[in-house]
Amino acid sequence: MNIVAVGQSTLIGFGVGLSLIVAIGAQNAFVLRQGLQRAHVLPIVAVCALSDAVLIVAGVAGVGAVVDRFPTALTVVRIGGAVFLLCYGLMALNRARKPAALSVAGAGTGSLAAAVATCLALTWLNPHVYLDTVVFLGSIGNQQGGDLRWWFAAGAALGSIVWFTGLGYGSRLLAPLFARPSAWRVLDVLIGVVMLALAISLVADL
Repeated sequence: MNIVAVGQSTLIGFGVGLSLIVAIGAQNAFVLRQGLQRAHVLPIVAVCALSDAVLIVAGVAGVGAVVDRFPTALTVVRIGGAVFLLCYGLMALNRARKPAALSVAGAGTGSLAAAVATCLALTWLNPHVYLDTVVFLGSIGNQQGGDLRWWFAAGAALGSIVWFTGLGYGSRLLAPLFARPSAWRVLDVLIGVVMLALAISLVADL
């Protein structure tokens, strides 16, 4: 196999994958907050990266074409995702009413199971994830032809790993800023607005 072609497909996958992942959304907002709290960062990063990898591989394997032919499945996910995002957004806005300063001593509090469950819901109940990874990345990956599509998938999955690792652990650099309750208030308001906007956008096209 041509090494140059392999490198090109991998880089294309990495670039396209990052372009879709690096955006303000429910999943990224959750990872950011977990990183700031230093709460179960590694499991959360792993869940996000692994979920993306599974969806990307599924899309390259041809599942994207199947999903595209059965929009009813996405409609069900869309409704469920809207309800979940609505609840999560309201919870964030409620937290903004009585924000607390970042306490490193209290870092890591909260159930791991609850954090992972929330992360899985924010990932798998978001129809945009399927459209971006399974349908969009899957279609681009299959344009690479032959085994190069798998190198494309590897590049896209690598982009996901790099982004979520950087977001989860890099957010600690913002810890001094979030030592102030007002910073948490702003973050939670932004998270709440984003979640509610996403919830509305999911049902607006039904």
